[in-house]
Amino acid sequence: MHDHQDPTRDPARHLTVVGAGLAGAVLAALLARRGWRVDVHEMRGDPRRKGYERGRSINLALAERGRAALRAAGADEAVMAQAIMMRGRMVHFADGRVDLQRYGMDDSEVIWSVHRGRLNQALLDVAEQAGARLHFDEALESVDFGGRIARFRTPGGIREVAFTSLVGTDGAGSAVRKAMEAVEDLGARTEMLGHSYKELEIPPAAGGGFRIEQNALHIWPRGRFMCIALPNTEGTFTVTLFMPNEGDPDGAVPGFDQVRTGAEARALFERFFPDASPLIPRLEHLFENNPTSSLGTLYLDRWHLDGRAVLVGDAAHAMVPFHGQGMNCAFEDCAALARHLSAPGVELPAAFAAYQAERLPNARAIQHMALENYLEMRDRVDDDDYLLQRALEVRLAHRHPERFVPRYSMVTFRHMPYARALMRGNLQRELLVELTRGRDSLEQLDWAHADRLVRERLAPLPPDHEPHPGTGGDPAA
Repeated sequence: MHDHQDPTRDPARHLTVVGAGLAGAVLAALLARRGWRVDVHEMRGDPRRKGYERGRSINLALAERGRAALRAAGADEAVMAQAIMMRGRMVHFADGRVDLQRYGMDDSEVIWSVHRGRLNQALLDVAEQAGARLHFDEALESVDFGGRIARFRTPGGIREVAFTSLVGTDGAGSAVRKAMEAVEDLGARTEMLGHSYKELEIPPAAGGGFRIEQNALHIWPRGRFMCIALPNTEGTFTVTLFMPNEGDPDGAVPGFDQVRTGAEARALFERFFPDASPLIPRLEHLFENNPTSSLGTLYLDRWHLDGRAVLVGDAAHAMVPFHGQGMNCAFEDCAALARHLSAPGVELPAAFAAYQAERLPNARAIQHMALENYLEMRDRVDDDDYLLQRALEVRLAHRHPERFVPRYSMVTFRHMPYARALMRGNLQRELLVELTRGRDSLEQLDWAHADRLVRERLAPLPPDHEPHPGTGGDPAA
């Protein structure tokens, strides 16, 4: 069957989005609100009717960058109604101690735990209300870029759809990207981490409340592996176990090759996460029935095919989840693409090129920081040197709020481009290492010397402005 667009309508103001996940729904809402005609095709059924498949997602951490895009899409209120505040990392040490390491200065600097399935459902409602047309059970089969025809496999057979431009928001395994690669080399390469994850769950307490502190991201760091837990509105926690694919022969560092059964998983938790083990009564069942998912980073040198196709979010730059920025980065992509498409007189090839020029270096930067953060989370948050440097970081941020902003805060609570946050963070880290070298406490510091180094090496930061949805370029630059 054929579905060619009405030739009396402006084809340049129509986009065909492939993938109705988080990025696809936000982008559709952003563009529809700006007067674009948007058709979204999704290979799955409608999750609002069929329910969301469990066991395949890490709970998501929503930060300020993501919220800025949601506000522009008219989705912030619907999303925040189901979000739970997380003030910081609640570190569960191997000796049984716990310690809350705040993310920001106060409760104005927090992140929010959101359930992927419910978030997707809410965003689809917002996209539809904005005027986007959603098509479910339609999997992209092939693309004729010359004739601008996309073929979708549906329950009723192959459906041919004429398009002006395809937008791939269809995730790390993107069918749009594969179709683009058949036409032109995008320079794609994937670096696997050699670690995977398994999703588990802490149920609510008997009275319906939370079994552990609800306003925190819980983390059990154990060197080369770790466990985390994020709260959900119904009193549950989504628990994620991260381990190498191959463990050490002596068992000091376990791997998924050694822990295969529910009983072996229970033994692992009893040994390494003893305070978490009793919180997960269905651990054996969940371990054996939820999939083991791999972790990797996808790099591309090109994100678009002139004006015929462009990639957004994980389809362009999948990353490991250890900075909680994959979704936030994708939402920021959506807002940036909508800005460039809305620039006066701009044509699709120029808009896509400008979007790539703005976002690709920033995606590379957050991919790098996400990999670094895995090492920090699993191996450093309970390390004495790290804790001293972090205490100094907090002190310097109080003493020099206009110059010294912790990298985590630049990434999570500001709109500063990721690439600049990475560069600035490296300068600050060198300063922290230098000032704490050979010292056991902050009382041993020469504060006049520390203040002088901050003023010499760190220029004052400009005010942080939320990107305006109607302008092109990078307002934070």
